[in-house]
Amino acid sequence: MWDFSIGRSVSVMARTWPFIALRIIVYFGITLAYIMATGTGASVGYGVGHISSDPDGPLSFALWGGVVGFGVVSIAVYWIREYILYIVKAGHIAVMVHLIDGRDIPDGQGQIGYARDVVTERFAEANVLFVVDQLVKGAIRAITGLLGGIAAFLPIPGLSGLVSFINTVIRLSLTYVDEIILGYNIRINSASPFETARQGVVLYAQNGRVMVKNAIWLAIIMWGAAFVIFLLMLTPAAAILYMMPGQLAGWAFVLAIVFAWAFKAAFIEPFAIASLMQVYFSTIEGQVPDPEWDARLAETSSKFRELKDKALGSFRGSRWETPRTAV
Repeated sequence: MWDFSIGRSVSVMARTWPFIALRIIVYFGITLAYIMATGTGASVGYGVGHISSDPDGPLSFALWGGVVGFGVVSIAVYWIREYILYIVKAGHIAVMVHLIDGRDIPDGQGQIGYARDVVTERFAEANVLFVVDQLVKGAIRAITGLLGGIAAFLPIPGLSGLVSFINTVIRLSLTYVDEIILGYNIRINSASPFETARQGVVLYAQNGRVMVKNAIWLAIIMWGAAFVIFLLMLTPAAAILYMMPGQLAGWAFVLAIVFAWAFKAAFIEPFAIASLMQVYFSTIEGQVPDPEWDARLAETSSKFRELKDKALGSFRGSRWETPRTAV
């Protein structure tokens, strides 16, 4: 079925509890900001709406006030995404890599400072990590097509009519590949993040069928869990909106999605990353990037070519680095 250990992933999450706590603070803090901004916007709109001669003015203005408040927070989250990636995600991945490799890490809050030092050593600035992350995401999109889709490794009669839909599922299942490549970058202790990311993408592609199979299983598990969480969050979201002015019942659906997203980002996402890193590290053990896959990716993906150009610009040697565990 799948090639990762659920127990081991849960153990990694438990041992990195300071980062789980940090994720809770960050992502549920964002959720609280959404609630407060939406509520404030609705309240202001409801008050302004009384100026209108339209009897439905207060309700209409409350709705638009909630939209404005929600939009303001969304813009703020967009602008701090680099910081979240650099401090929260990258740091957590650095600690998980060490645990998966059996290395000791500091306990307690010292984990966060330790992880920050590890990430800073690899990526001096947040924007460097962000650029690498975006290029890897772009390059990964090409892998599904190069693998020939799910029909290439699931020989089910009559599957052709479902290939388009199932390949869409595959693309959605590749959400965390950039985090896996980041983990590889940290693991081999490379001084050239663009070159290492390039290698990591090629290694993923040449082992794509194994990785995509496990990613699909994880996606099914995660989507099921997220849907259950969404249903559970409808009640508290509706209770919060009941205290707001106007008929904002429709916002209960939106806030339930935000609640589910926060829970997913704080708990489910680390589980998925830990599971996929287990599979990736064990699968690529002893392998080197295949030049044929490198050429195919360069031919297919403009983002991979850009990653390759940046790698060549910063590459200090003339050979591929063999994957190894940092000491």
